[in-house]
Amino acid sequence: MQLLIIGANGGVGKQCVEQALEAGHQVTAIVRNPARLPLKHSNLQIVQGDVTEPFSFSDHYAGKDAVISAIGVSGGLFGDRPTTLYSGGAKNILHEMEQLTVRRVFFISASAVETSPLLPFVVRLVSKYIIQKLLKNMYADLLHMEQTVKASGLDWTIIRPPQLTNKPRSGKYRIAINRFLKNALKISRADTADFMLRNLQNKNTYRSTVEIAY
Repeated sequence: MQLLIIGANGGVGKQCVEQALEAGHQVTAIVRNPARLPLKHSNLQIVQGDVTEPFSFSDHYAGKDAVISAIGVSGGLFGDRPTTLYSGGAKNILHEMEQLTVRRVFFISASAVETSPLLPFVVRLVSKYIIQKLLKNMYADLLHMEQTVKASGLDWTIIRPPQLTNKPRSGKYRIAINRFLKNALKISRADTADFMLRNLQNKNTYRSTVEIAY
């Protein structure tokens, strides 16, 4: 397939690029700084672009079978700042896709944007009273992004991973479509990418929010 991966030098984005190439896909990788994605492959095109600038890579949507947005802010738990990267980025991506009739797209959110009733009691308390407080700006924009995506008519999937790790791909994880996943605590960036690439054409995940965890 012809894939457009935005935010391709991030933890999940780079995994998407590497796994997509391994699977034989043609990949166009969008990064703000190409030097931060030191990969070379005959099926890989690296393009400098910024999702907050609507026309910086418009030409590269044409002919794509699917788009994966792996954009993300830096800062961590103690560096949360007001942002519109997720919601503004999604708006720009959806607009370009609608103009060029590209329908399939993945967006990455976070499981902790809502407090799942299926988490252990202590984890629910930490999620609601600590994590959501420390990351209130990022989560507010992720929720705004989700609303924007859900209002579109495209074949979108919003994936909500819990704590992300750097463990290798296992291909073994649980998912829940349009519902909470019991004890969703951790997932690797590699397996998050694995899920998206395995489900590029799975219509059961179209217009759905998916939780994923081990």
